[in-house]
Amino acid sequence: MDDEHIVSIHDEIELHSSKVVRSIEAGEGSQHRPATAMGEKIEMLKQAGAQPRADEAAKIQKVIFLLRDHKQYFVKYFEPRVASLGPIHHGIPKYQLGETYKRKLAYEFVKGFSCNNGYTLDDDINDLYGKIKKEITLLRGCFEEEVTKNYDDEVLAWILFVDGCAILQYIFCAANSKFEELNIKNDSVAFAQQDLFLLENQVPYRLLKLLMRYSRKEELLRNSIESFIRNINNLQTEQQKHGERDPTHLLDLLRTRLLGPSPCRKTEPSSSRCPLTHQEDPDWQTYRNVQELKATGIHLKRSKNNSYLRNISFTRRFGFGFYPGYLWLPPITVDDSMAPNSLIDEANDVKDLRKARVLHNFLGSDQQVADLFNEIGTDLVPNAETYKEVKLQIQGYCDNNWTTYMAQVRHDHFSSPWTIIAFLGVLLVLALTAVQAWFAVFPSDNGKK
Repeated sequence: MDDEHIVSIHDEIELHSSKVVRSIEAGEGSQHRPATAMGEKIEMLKQAGAQPRADEAAKIQKVIFLLRDHKQYFVKYFEPRVASLGPIHHGIPKYQLGETYKRKLAYEFVKGFSCNNGYTLDDDINDLYGKIKKEITLLRGCFEEEVTKNYDDEVLAWILFVDGCAILQYIFCAANSKFEELNIKNDSVAFAQQDLFLLENQVPYRLLKLLMRYSRKEELLRNSIESFIRNINNLQTEQQKHGERDPTHLLDLLRTRLLGPSPCRKTEPSSSRCPLTHQEDPDWQTYRNVQELKATGIHLKRSKNNSYLRNISFTRRFGFGFYPGYLWLPPITVDDSMAPNSLIDEANDVKDLRKARVLHNFLGSDQQVADLFNEIGTDLVPNAETYKEVKLQIQGYCDNNWTTYMAQVRHDHFSSPWTIIAFLGVLLVLALTAVQAWFAVFPSDNGKK
């Protein structure tokens, strides 16, 4: 426990004690009134009841303790490497080099995009900082209270001013290949891009919109953001539609673009009555890995239409049980910056996904990828409604005993040229044996003569 936290607890105890003393000194006539300490407890309960609902806008916050305490390996996935953005990691000494880069980018942004032609650079900086300071109450509300409580309005406004300008200038340079003009090294550019999409390294998207609105080239900056997001992992994305809610921050924007539009749900009565959880049906399988799917005759295929991460579907060919089912998956790139879990349990699962061109491994061995996926999903609680229809289709396919039996036959005897040759050889031996037995039982007339 850090010293600051210890001090705060000590101060709270002293405050509590002083209030109790004052309550006693106020006279015994106050015995029928609730004590100050009890009043504070009641107020805490009332405040808890007034907490934001789940459907309200999310706020920028620290990673929850479950991931922070039990997954030290994942520190690099939420703590920046080069530059801290926002108030959570601000002022930490190891990010001083990043502060230098940020100030340089912020300077270039004000110089290149300021609307106040004819004014000095000092005037432009003061003007833009002043606009952020006017909106600081709304901007502070985009963070959890714990994150900003140690910063007054002026300090927080300056942090957001520098970081917001630096982010927009970085994105503009990345989208338009301008980093060489600023003499910024490629390794710093690469690490900084990872830092832009860490949960504890976000600034409100409202801040970026504010800075763009008061810039000279608002449309150019908006297009740069869309181009920058579109080039992440080379995945297809779609521009924000009119009337669509604004993202909470840059990471939220990337997530929305990668997921794509929500799939239209079918409204057939049978769909709503299908079992989904093991509480409703003890035979329901929450998920299956690639090896289990292969054993039942389900093959993996790369989605054809687009690369949205929601573009997952299941199809099957109808026949005499000999035709497999197909699970269509969008392509994903696995490196140090991203990683789904339910399909992957072991290295062979990764290998099969690579063969289907669904997964691009830039991390290392197949086992490393499998370990990464399994570790990431350890403390995550899955949404049972996600891809419900696809899960039900797979479940129905797997529950068909004939389909499973034919898949096993296909796997045992037709999975490679050698097994096919061996199978045909066995059939030939059986055929010859049958012919020999036939002639032994029913000899030909020529044999009798």
